[in-house]
Amino acid sequence: MNPSLLRPALLAGALAVVLAACHVPAKIDHPGLRDDVPLAGLDAGHRAAGWPAAEWWRAYNDPQLDQLMQMALRGAPDLAQAKTRVDSAQQNIRVAAAQAGLRVDGSAQVARQRMSEHGLIPAQFLGFTWYNQADLGVQVRYDFDWWGKKRYTIESAIDSARAAEAERSAASLSIQAVVADTYLGWLTDEARVALADQLISARERALRIATLRVKQGVDVPDTVQQARGELSGAQQQKTALEGSAAIRRAALAALVGVSPNELPALSPRALPDVAPGLPDNIGTDLMARRPDIAASRWQVEAALRQTDAARAQFFPDVSLSAMAGLSSIDMDKVFNADSRVFALTPALHLPIFEGGALEANHGVTRAQLDAAVAQYNATVASAARDVSTQALSAQQLAARRVQQRDALDAATTLLASAKARAARGVRDDRESLATQATLLQQQDADTDLHGQALSTDIALTKALGGGYRAEVPNSPTTPSTDGNHTP
Repeated sequence: MNPSLLRPALLAGALAVVLAACHVPAKIDHPGLRDDVPLAGLDAGHRAAGWPAAEWWRAYNDPQLDQLMQMALRGAPDLAQAKTRVDSAQQNIRVAAAQAGLRVDGSAQVARQRMSEHGLIPAQFLGFTWYNQADLGVQVRYDFDWWGKKRYTIESAIDSARAAEAERSAASLSIQAVVADTYLGWLTDEARVALADQLISARERALRIATLRVKQGVDVPDTVQQARGELSGAQQQKTALEGSAAIRRAALAALVGVSPNELPALSPRALPDVAPGLPDNIGTDLMARRPDIAASRWQVEAALRQTDAARAQFFPDVSLSAMAGLSSIDMDKVFNADSRVFALTPALHLPIFEGGALEANHGVTRAQLDAAVAQYNATVASAARDVSTQALSAQQLAARRVQQRDALDAATTLLASAKARAARGVRDDRESLATQATLLQQQDADTDLHGQALSTDIALTKALGGGYRAEVPNSPTTPSTDGNHTP
């Protein structure tokens, strides 16, 4: 390029930058975000197993649960929907990256044209009316991303994709928790149904004894009515538990995406143990172990990059275009050396008056950033409330189970004493049956508390992130070192 032409171009560019900088908004600093979840003072014991593993449900050592979980994670519609959001975010990265850097286009055209006899150059003067026009060429364009317009857009798309991936992990965790809770609830119902069968058997024996004693005139008729009422109560409890178990089976079938008849055969099993307490460093580590917090953090980063991209729109666009090709009105001479055409075009686009569009766009991105920060803070507060609630509930249930164990031991001792007296002939079977019914009721209460403890353990596992682990972005964001100038 001629130096005499380059100097005015550089001067014009410098003037454009000065003019643009006059009304450019200030760069937004990285918003202050919490680095820990407010859980100070929460004392719920130490969790010997530490943080939940990625496949945390395997700690219950139940092959039936493993099979159900595999089916649910393979065909859950919520996971499929979350995956489409991840795929869409990844395609947005490709779109943003495709708009940056070098662009090369090729063109070829052949036209048959007629000249007007009344045009600027009459056809009579040229000696022909029709002619052919052939053009072959390659165009190259490069946009200089000095202010980071495209770079910030790409970074925002990457952060959005990371947020979508974290949201997918959160959806997966929700499905895992629901499947595990429903299945263990079904096991609890089945265990209580078995106890209800034993209680009904004891109540039926008591009714037969009461009926016989009334017939013999030993007891008043009210004794039979009382025995019938107790039997009816036990039968009603069994019916309710069987109905709850059936509902849970139907829910499991819906969760794994099959009909109730296609659900794998499930057999009652002993309820698994519950690991008490919380992991170490719960306040700080929870930031990276909760997928919803990680997703909110990445959304803040994506919104911040969008504000940077909107601010960069105030600065001029600088591009360089080049063209090389062949052009001729004589088809036989298209590929001659004399048909060569070349062009080199530096271009500068400066927004001077756009009716407030740039300011409005920047304001929208700032509002979106504020919304993302507010959502992040709300997510952190929700995580703290979730962990605290489940941890304290687990602690309370553990204490209640200890107390229930004392009541269960006492009922067991009383039953042994009643059977011993019956064996010696001191008392009849009525005392033993009544004590056995009390023991069965205590066992039912213990099983119910065990099921509640398992449900709370699953909720606590979900609150702890369910084995999710991701690196969250630093605050503030580390400056870019790619050589691009950031104003």
